[in-house]
Amino acid sequence: MKLNDLLFKMPFVSSPAEDFEVEISSIETDSRKVKPGSLFICIKGHQTDGHLYVQEATQKGAAAIIAETEIESSVPVVYVKDSSRALAIIANTFYDYPTANFPLIGVTGTNGKTTVSYLLDSIYQNFGKNTGLIGTIQNKVGNSYRETSNTTPDALVLQRLFREMKDIGVDQVIMEVSSHALDLGRAYGCDFNTVIFTNLTQDHLDYHHDEVNYFLAKSLLFSQLGNSYHHGSKYAVINIDDKYGKNLQQMTAQPVVTYGINCSADVMADDIQLFANKTIFRLKTPVGTVKITSRLTGIFNVYNMLAATAAAILDHIPLEIIQDTLKVIPSIPGRFEAVDEGQSFGVIVDYAHTPNALQNVLETCRGLTTGRLYCVIGCGGDRDPSKRPLMAKEAVNLADYAIFTSDNPRTEDPAAIIEDMIQVFDDNVTNYESILDRKKAIEKAVFYAEEGDLILIAGKGHETYQEVSGKKYPFDDRIVAKNAILTKEI
Repeated sequence: MKLNDLLFKMPFVSSPAEDFEVEISSIETDSRKVKPGSLFICIKGHQTDGHLYVQEATQKGAAAIIAETEIESSVPVVYVKDSSRALAIIANTFYDYPTANFPLIGVTGTNGKTTVSYLLDSIYQNFGKNTGLIGTIQNKVGNSYRETSNTTPDALVLQRLFREMKDIGVDQVIMEVSSHALDLGRAYGCDFNTVIFTNLTQDHLDYHHDEVNYFLAKSLLFSQLGNSYHHGSKYAVINIDDKYGKNLQQMTAQPVVTYGINCSADVMADDIQLFANKTIFRLKTPVGTVKITSRLTGIFNVYNMLAATAAAILDHIPLEIIQDTLKVIPSIPGRFEAVDEGQSFGVIVDYAHTPNALQNVLETCRGLTTGRLYCVIGCGGDRDPSKRPLMAKEAVNLADYAIFTSDNPRTEDPAAIIEDMIQVFDDNVTNYESILDRKKAIEKAVFYAEEGDLILIAGKGHETYQEVSGKKYPFDDRIVAKNAILTKEI
C-alpha cells in the first residue's frame, strides 16, 4: 500500500509530495520488529521515545518514518501533531477497517470486565457464533489463544488482531476496554456496536489523579459511539445501581439499556439466593423472565450475569440460550476460583485489587464459611498508593485474620508497600501479620486453616508471574496454594 493511501485521512501532514508514493508493506512502532518496507511510527511512551530509534529502524529497512518532532533520517519523514492518534488512523486504514466486518462489544468498568467478557463469549459460542475475545487474561482469535500484556492492546496490535479475526471469519468480538486505553486513544477506529459499563470504584488514580478524570476516561467509550443513527444499531448497557450510571446515560446519544438489582432497570435480578457452590435468581428482562442457576457465586457475579444478559438480548439471543450457558459455565480463571484438593477448608483465588472489589469478595466469602476467614493480600508497586491502607482496612475489618504480603512490587520496595498498607493501624489492631515472601504467606494461611475455614488469596488472580525489580518470575497463586495444601495433607 502506498504511503499516500495511508495518509489520506490525515489533515495537513508535512512532507514533500513525492515521498507519499513510497510503498509500505508493514507498520511498526518497535524498531526491533522493523523489516524492509516498514513504516516506522515514533511513539512517545512512558518508558522510552520512539524518536530515539529512527536510525535503527532505517538500518533495518524502514521505508518511511512518522514523527512528531524533527529528526534526521535517510528515508522520507512525515511529521504529524500526534503520532499516537496517527497510528490509530493509519493502522485502521492499513488493515482495511476490520471492525466494520463484525459486531463488536466493548466492556469497561473497574471490576467485572473479564467475567462479563467471558460470559458473553460463552453465550455467543452457545448461539453458534465464531467468536473473538480481547482482554486481561488472553486474546482469542477463533480457536487460537494468545498471551496478552495489556487489558487493551495498543492501536496497532488491536487492528492487526481484528484483521486476523476478519480473515478467519470471526462473526462476533467481545473486548475489554480499559480506562488507560480510552485515555491514550488505543480504541480509536474501533466500530463498537454495544458498549457495557459495569461499575466505577477507586483504581488507577496514579494515572488519572482523581475519580472524576477516571470517570471521564471511562465515559469516552460511550460518547464515541457517535450521534448518528443511520449506520446500524448501537446500544449502551449501563449498571444503573452504580452511582455513575445515571451520569453516564447523558454521555451517549445512543439507546440505553439499564441493568441492576436495587434500582428499577430494564434487566433485573430478584429472589437472589447465594450458596457456597451456586447462585439462584429470577432474571427479569423485556423479552421474558427465567430462573437462573449458575456456578458463579457472589452478588458481584449476579451483576456480571445481568450485564452479559442485557447485551445478549439486544442481539436477539434467546433467553433459553442465556439460561443454559449461565448454568454450565465454570468459574473464570482467577475470578473467585476455588483451589480444591479435597482439603477440609476452602481456598479461593481472586483478582480483587481495589478496595471495593476486595470488600465484595470478602463479604461473599463471609457468607460461605462457618469457620474463620483468612485473607492473603498485597498491593501492586508503581500504582496508586492511596488505595493501600484502604485495602488493608477492608482485610482486617472483614476477615478474621489478614496476612499482608508482596503482590507485584515492580520497581518499588515490597517492604515499603506493606508499610504503606499497615500505617493506619494502631496497637489495638492485632488480627494481621506481614510476611514479605508471597509463597510463605500463602503457606502460612494454609498452615493456619482448619476444617470449615476459608482462605481468600487476593490481588493477582489469573496471573502466572510476579514482577519484582522490573523482572517477571514464574508465580501462580493457584499452584502455590495447591502445593501448600498437598504438603499440609501429607
